[in-house]
Amino acid sequence: MTTAFDPIDLAGLRLANRIAMAPMTRSRAYGPGLSPTEAAVSYYAQRASAGLIITEGTQPSAAGQGYPDTPGLHSDQQIAAWRKVTDAVHAEGGRIFAQLMHTGRIGHPSVSPDGLHPVGPSPVAAKGRIYTADGPKDYVVPRELDEEGIRQTIADHVSAARNAIEAGFDGVEVHGANGYLVQQFLAPNSNVRTDRWGGDHEGRARLAVELVRAVADAVGAHRTGLRISPGNPLGDIDEPDPEPAYVALLRALEPIGPAYLHIAETGERALTLELRKRFAGTVILNARTVGRPSGPEELALIEDGTADMLSYGALFLANPDLPRRLRSGGPFNSPDRATYYGGDERGYTDYPALDDDVS
Repeated sequence: MTTAFDPIDLAGLRLANRIAMAPMTRSRAYGPGLSPTEAAVSYYAQRASAGLIITEGTQPSAAGQGYPDTPGLHSDQQIAAWRKVTDAVHAEGGRIFAQLMHTGRIGHPSVSPDGLHPVGPSPVAAKGRIYTADGPKDYVVPRELDEEGIRQTIADHVSAARNAIEAGFDGVEVHGANGYLVQQFLAPNSNVRTDRWGGDHEGRARLAVELVRAVADAVGAHRTGLRISPGNPLGDIDEPDPEPAYVALLRALEPIGPAYLHIAETGERALTLELRKRFAGTVILNARTVGRPSGPEELALIEDGTADMLSYGALFLANPDLPRRLRSGGPFNSPDRATYYGGDERGYTDYPALDDDVS
């Protein structure tokens, strides 16, 4: 029987186990030009026992930034800073992918250092407010991406993917989940276009497909993953019938052959199982739980074949040696939500490993 603690071959990359660290925004890119700091080096190196680390969302361009103090992969300073992170993770025997995240309409001009206006598939503002240095502000109506803007967005992802490889990453994950740009194109309420980038399931999936194709062409399909969250309402997304939309997406991705599909599960398990049947590569599952973070209970999803790997978010944030704790059944540190975003080392690099515990 396969377990979460067995090694796995990820498109030619050997991983020590099947437990991934999920991408988690931490808003602590205080280095020059929104680059990771030495604290980030420690943070990721502490968690190198993961089979695979997937970094926090990293903007592929200045236009892709939606939150304060998130890192990028579009400048020499950022590449050099990320190189320290990847070197430290590799020195500990770990593997690490960079998540490329363009937030699209989820942003505000005051968040961007350059005052850039958010973009999206259509001029439809998300309902809700976003945190800025000046307090909460309403989301603005995004500027609709024209053909040139879409081509530039794809090119930005390709450039960032190449930068990631230069920085020593083992690969990249295209963020197509959680209400950001790619999912904005997938969803019928945020994409009301009638051109080839909208109109039906295949049209709305086109940006995701073309992004993955371009990144795979640039750095290799074996170094390219995609994260999705079918039916996730974050960012004022409404996908009332996600199955046909995501089946169409996977059908279009089949000839590209990305290394993995990372499913952030927000709906019924039946959809996850359907998508698993239709994807030939590795499936990483961030399992849906109610009222608690994913924990040891989810390990059975590897044993029963629901997924090839499991990703853990909040529990990995608070437990740098999470694979060891999962194997032993705990104990587990509790994550402190007050320190999730921004701040110093508290709630970032000061969670103890088991060897550090005095109890």
